[in-house]
Amino acid sequence: MGSRIAFQYPNFRRYAIGRFSVVIGTEMQALAVAWQIYGMTRRPLDLGLVGLAQFAPGILLFLVSGHTADHFPRNRVLQCCYGGFALCSLALLALSLHGIANVWPIYCVLVGNGVVRSFHGAAAQSFLPLLVEKEHFPNAVAWLASVFQTATILGPTLGGVIYGFTGGPIPVYCCAAVCSLTGMVLVSRVKLAKRTSPMQSATSGAILEGVRYIWNNKLVLGAASLDLFAVLLGGAVALLPVYAKDILHAGSYGLGILRAAPGLGSILMGVTMAHFPLRRRAGFTMFACVFGFGVFTIVFGLSRNIFLSMAALAALGSCDMVSIFVRQNLIQLRTPDAMRGRVAAVNMVFIGASNEVGQFESGVTAQWFGTVPAVIYGGLGTIAIVLLWSKLFPALRNVDQLQAREDHS
Repeated sequence: MGSRIAFQYPNFRRYAIGRFSVVIGTEMQALAVAWQIYGMTRRPLDLGLVGLAQFAPGILLFLVSGHTADHFPRNRVLQCCYGGFALCSLALLALSLHGIANVWPIYCVLVGNGVVRSFHGAAAQSFLPLLVEKEHFPNAVAWLASVFQTATILGPTLGGVIYGFTGGPIPVYCCAAVCSLTGMVLVSRVKLAKRTSPMQSATSGAILEGVRYIWNNKLVLGAASLDLFAVLLGGAVALLPVYAKDILHAGSYGLGILRAAPGLGSILMGVTMAHFPLRRRAGFTMFACVFGFGVFTIVFGLSRNIFLSMAALAALGSCDMVSIFVRQNLIQLRTPDAMRGRVAAVNMVFIGASNEVGQFESGVTAQWFGTVPAVIYGGLGTIAIVLLWSKLFPALRNVDQLQAREDHS
C-alpha cells in the first residue's frame, strides 16, 4: 500500500475523482472547440487564437486570483470555478444550438473560460498540500498527475467518438457541463481544518509577494521558466487538428486518439514514478526529459504515419510528466502555505504562457511557414532552451534529492 499511500486520505480521494471528472469534460470540450473552429475557418491561426483567448485573462488576473486562493477557503474557490466551467460549456452549447456564422462568439466564451481558469489554477495548485501529510506529498503529486493524464486520454477519445458519431459538438458540450457539475459536488465534500494563520489584507505588497518570492528563489524561477520557454516553443498539440485532417487524414476519431497519446505516455510514467520514486539526480533528470520533449516533438513533426505520430506524442508526454513531477515538488514544498496561492498564481502564468501562448505561437508560425516546419522549429527551440538553461541555472541542474521539506525560515 506504500506506493498508493495518498489514497488513504479521504479528502485526496474526493478531490482526485472530482478533478478527474472536470478534466475529462474540459478535454472533451477542447477537442470539440478546436474541431468546430478549424472546420469553420480551415486556418491554423484560428487554432492559435483559441489558446490566446484563454491565456489573456490569466495575465490580467493572476495577482488577484493568487490573493483569492490565499484569502478564501480553497475548496470553496474550486467549487465556484467548477460551476464556472459548467456555465461556459452551457454557453457553447447554446451557441451551437442556435447556429453561429463565425467564430467570434466562441472566442468570447473562451475568454470567460480563461477567467475561470485563472482562479482555478491558483487554488488547485495550492490545494494539494492541504490534503495529505508533507511526507506523502510526492506520492500524491505522482498519483494526481496520473489521474489528470488518464482524464486527458479519455476526454479527447470520448470527445472525438461522440463528435464523429453525432456529427456535431452539441452532445460534447452537454457532457462537459455534466462533468464540471460532478466535480463541483465532489469537491464540496472535501473537509479541511480551519486555517490558524492570519490572513493578509489585499495590499499591493501582499499581492506582489508571490512574484518577489519566485524571483528571489532561483531554483523555483529556473524550474518554472524552463517549462515556460521549452513548452511554449514545442507546442505541437495545438496543431493536431491540422495533422488529423490534412496530413495524417485521420478525421475526428484520429484527432481524439492523437490528443490522447501524450496523456497515455504521461500516465504510464506517473504510475511508474509512484511505484519507483525519483530519488537521485532530480535536476539532471528534469533537464534530460525536457530535452527529450524537444526531440520527440521533431519526430512527430516529421512523421507521416499515425502510429509513429502516436508513439512520438506518447514519448513526449512521458518526458513532460517527469518535468511536472520535479517542478511541482520543488515549488510546492519550498513555499510556505500562507503564500502558496500567490506563488501558484504566478506559476500558472508560466504554465499558461507555455500552453496557451504556445498554441498561439504554433498557430502563427504554422500560418507563416507551414504546419510541419512550425513543429520542427519548435522542437529545435526547446532543445536550445534546455542547453541555455543548464548554463543559466546550474544549481537547478545539480539538484539531487526531492526532499519533503520546505526551505524557508
